[in-house]
Amino acid sequence: MAGKKKKQKANSIANNKRATHDYFIEQRFEAGMVLEGWEVKSIRDGRVQLAESYINIKNGEAWLCGAHISPLLSASTHISPEQTRFRKLLLNRRELINLVALVERKGYTIVPLSMYWVKSRVKLEIGSAKGKQLHDKRASNKAKDWQREKQRIMKHAG
Repeated sequence: MAGKKKKQKANSIANNKRATHDYFIEQRFEAGMVLEGWEVKSIRDGRVQLAESYINIKNGEAWLCGAHISPLLSASTHISPEQTRFRKLLLNRRELINLVALVERKGYTIVPLSMYWVKSRVKLEIGSAKGKQLHDKRASNKAKDWQREKQRIMKHAG
């Protein structure tokens, strides 16, 4: 497992920092994506934003909504690229059932966390998340600041 996380960090395309700030992430899943050719080329060029995106479940299928993939200037003339279209996510049946149960019964939401390469395929890490309130966000920021300060102190002391 630890080796797999290192590969994800090295092959990372885009991260959704906003998701970890606004939500408590409970479970994480890896999903494949159905993409068009121009989208893959744009992703290779790093033209992806996950900040305003979310996951929607319709008819037993998961869809990535609101992710912005900008087309390259050299995109083909016979297609009209749609930057924020719904993109189908590839999950196995057991994971979909688990996500549907979390969303419908427990009031969770599903957010995209990061996009990365695995071999030559684009994968999306999604997480089931519970919303943070303002005081939770302040506590998280305080803990991050303290960790940063601890690292500084240890660096100068050693």
